[in-house]
This record gives sequence, C-alpha cells and structure tokens, in this order.
Amino acid sequence: MDLKNKHVVVTGGNGFLGKYVVKKLEEKNPKEIFVPRSETIDLREWKQCNWITQNTDLVIHLAGRVGGIGYNQENPATLVYDNLIMGIQLMEAARLNGVQKFVTIGTVCAYPKFTPTPFKEEDLWNGYPEETNAPYGLAKKMLLVQAQAYRQQYGFNAIYLLPVNLYGPGDNFDPNSSHVIPALIRKVAKAKKAEEEYVGVWGTGKPTREFLYVEDAAEAIVLAAEKYDKPEPINLGSGAEISMSDLALLICKTMNFSGEILWNTIKPDGQPRRLLDVSRAEKEFGFRAKTQFKEGLQKTIDWYIKHVENADKYK
Repeated sequence: MDLKNKHVVVTGGNGFLGKYVVKKLEEKNPKEIFVPRSETIDLREWKQCNWITQNTDLVIHLAGRVGGIGYNQENPATLVYDNLIMGIQLMEAARLNGVQKFVTIGTVCAYPKFTPTPFKEEDLWNGYPEETNAPYGLAKKMLLVQAQAYRQQYGFNAIYLLPVNLYGPGDNFDPNSSHVIPALIRKVAKAKKAEEEYVGVWGTGKPTREFLYVEDAAEAIVLAAEKYDKPEPINLGSGAEISMSDLALLICKTMNFSGEILWNTIKPDGQPRRLLDVSRAEKEFGFRAKTQFKEGLQKTIDWYIKHVENADKYK
C-alpha cells in the first residue's frame, strides 16, 4: 500500500506509541492523518467509530485500555469490555465504509502462560494466557479472530501485529498503570532523591522480558501497513530477553543508585518468560530492531529526568 496521498486514521495517535507512529507516517506524505482524541471521541460508541472511518483509506488501531500487573488485577472487566468493544466496532465500521486496510495492534499478553521460547506465532492458541494478563490478552486476541474472519468472508484486508513490551521517551510513568521499565525508573529516581537505602520491586526477579524501543515499533507498524497483507499474525520484538533482576540492576547502575533492591515475593511475577521469534517480520516486510537496549534505556531515563516535573505529577 502506497501511503502517499492516503487518508489515514490512527486511533491512540496521541499516546506513547501513537505519537511515534504518526511521525513515521508523516514521512510517507499521506494526504491526511486523523487522530481522534479520547476527550471528544469515544470509540466504545458505534456512531463515533462509523464517523471516523468514513472517507478513509487506512486505519491503524492503537487505542486500548492497558496497564501493568496491578492495574490488570484491579480492572479485568474494564479491560475486556473496552478493548473488545472498541476493536470490534471499529473494524466493522471500517469494513462497511470501504476502508482499504485495517492494522490491529495486539499484545504479547495474548500468548499462553507457558509458551516455548522464543514464542512463535503458531503457538498463539496452544494454551491459556498468564492469569493476571488474561482478560486483556484474550480481548486483544479476539481481534485477530475478527480480522481473519473478515478476510475470509468479506475479503477485508485486516492484519494483526503482536508487539512485546515497549519503552522509550514519553512513556507512561503513572504508578497506577505504568509498565515495568517506567515504573522502575520512577522508583529509583524517587529513592535516589530521598537518599533511601533501598528500592522495593514486585516479584522474585526471575522472570524474563523482551523490550522493543518505541521508535523501532513505530517503524515496524508503518512497514507492515505498506507491505504486509496476509492473515497470519506477526511478532514485533527485538529478539533479546533480560531477567527482571538484571533489568533492575541495570536501571540502578545507569541512574547511579547504589542502594539495595528488595524483592517483594508476595507480589506476582507475571508470565515466567517472554521472548519472541521475530523472523517472520524480517521475512515479510524487512523489519529488524535497530536500537540497542542500553542505548534506548539511557534515552528513556534522560527523558524522565528532563521532564521530571511533569512525570512527578503522579503522586
């Protein structure tokens, strides 16, 4: 799909990932990029989905209700309803309004709790997701089912991408909904400022996670919008994993915090391991992550420090 002179809608385009996707799209010279704002457009309402997909060539659906383990445990029903209703209605509206292509951003949380590493797309249905993530992961996974069903019955060009945990400048540092990297950065920064001797972290430190720098993720999404037109889901990741204990140590070292890390083992670990097989993305549309983890982490920390007053509005 040549994006030049196209009318594009990016839901969630004002969010962390969305801003980078919009920036990448602008390089392709589309005729228009429309970013619906949640303050005025509620994608849980059918009429809003119908309205924003009229006279549109491409929809990139990034919007979603999302958070870390604590948020997932406290809001499972909200996560199911909001993510399902937004995606289902938006895709149906896009189909009815003749949208040429629909890109859905899924989640690594859709994978079964015990998936052989590296996770291959073929393993997506071989078990139930990790319990704390299941409502969110399954809601997002149903949009893959919808995309494949719409392609089969209507010939609708809908694709489905599965990114790992993202990080980078502009991330969400709200302690009530942030993911592990921004949460740890904020904890270490506050402990350092208060001259505390330790920082408390959830879990045992044993699980591993894979992280993808947000700018790399945006590049992958735009590449897929241009070049990928098949029903099979596609993993988006860096192809490298790190344990939570090593991650915490690395963040402390990078931020020059010499205190102790205390693991709260009463709190859940989440999924034991996460590492994706990223070969399909490279084969289908030539995507490989460019940003080294230490480099991306330093940029994220630098952004936090520079914008600490804004980041510290979460008290």
